[in-house]
Amino acid sequence: MTSPPPLSNLHVLELAGLAPGPFCGFLLSSYGASVLRIDRPGSIASNDLLTSYKSSIALDLKSKASHSLLLSLVSKADVLIDPFRPGVLERLGLDPVTVLQKINPRLIVVRLTGFRRDGKYKDMAGHDINYLAVSGVLSMLGEKGRPPLPPGNVLADFAGGGHVACTGVLLALIHRGVSGKGQIVEVNMADGVNYLGTYPRLLLKHPMWNGERGTNTLDGGAPYYGCYECKDAGRYMSVGSLEPQFFEVLLKGLGLTEADIVPEKDMRREDKRSWEHMRLIFTARFKTRTREEWEKIFDGTDACCVPVLTFDDLEVRDYDFRPLVGLTESPAKEVDMKYHGRAIKPGDGAENALREWMGWQKGQEWDVSGKGAAELRGKSKL
Repeated sequence: MTSPPPLSNLHVLELAGLAPGPFCGFLLSSYGASVLRIDRPGSIASNDLLTSYKSSIALDLKSKASHSLLLSLVSKADVLIDPFRPGVLERLGLDPVTVLQKINPRLIVVRLTGFRRDGKYKDMAGHDINYLAVSGVLSMLGEKGRPPLPPGNVLADFAGGGHVACTGVLLALIHRGVSGKGQIVEVNMADGVNYLGTYPRLLLKHPMWNGERGTNTLDGGAPYYGCYECKDAGRYMSVGSLEPQFFEVLLKGLGLTEADIVPEKDMRREDKRSWEHMRLIFTARFKTRTREEWEKIFDGTDACCVPVLTFDDLEVRDYDFRPLVGLTESPAKEVDMKYHGRAIKPGDGAENALREWMGWQKGQEWDVSGKGAAELRGKSKL
């Protein structure tokens, strides 16, 4: 018999934002945390789809009664996720140290920004591509001779932001378990991505990664570490046969010998002078069969050659969407969405959340104003 998810007793306030904050909350809710998102009043659902197992409460933080309700929630919360630019919380009268942690010394406040809070860009707006740019990592991505190519908004927003923030929460929880005290967890996406780039940064003086972008072993320079289009246009196979024994299996599947793929007899595959010739041979050979045909050839082999699947492909193949990590004794909640997320409207689930968190009943301790904002009633106000 398994135990409840490991974060089942955790209460998290997520101030509504985009991408990294919601992803941090999504990770926490997936492992049992009760996540209550603080939205602005309104009837339109946000475009945030990372809402699994979350509730929403609509608050007008410029209203005293809504503000007081939030502070009441802070007194019961374990974590508050702040996705705003520096200074916003303070202007709302929610300074983490002088207000929030004074109410609740055990509170962990996660402050997520794009740029460093104390750096050159701290007061500037930005998006994933900008944080990726100043982290140094964007300069590594893309083809030789072309502008750097950002990989959607996956690296900065979700990996360097939301995922790193979740890691910070877990570390702070460990510390609180020893000290009994909360703390401020400062996360910025530029540093988060820079840290993710530790390995290639350490390889800058190594032959594996010391050339310009798109000419190195692991960034598309090596023909045996890249993608090739198949006979059915728009479908690709990925090749990662770095080790000689795997490369040998690749050549066998392609119907080639090493003599076929190097331009001169004394060259080896690691010789960069052979790479362009080898790439041309591979490109032509992969276009002789469909992706499905190549799959049948390479499935079950050690060629390190598998199809490049799209999310549509995964959905058609009913590829199950699993939690981030599998825990044998205290597993995550069952994934309640696959390829179609769902938005929640401001206030969805607020009544149940306030009953669970605070023991309050709607119409007694709290109610909803004519503008749609949840507010404390008379004697309950702080």
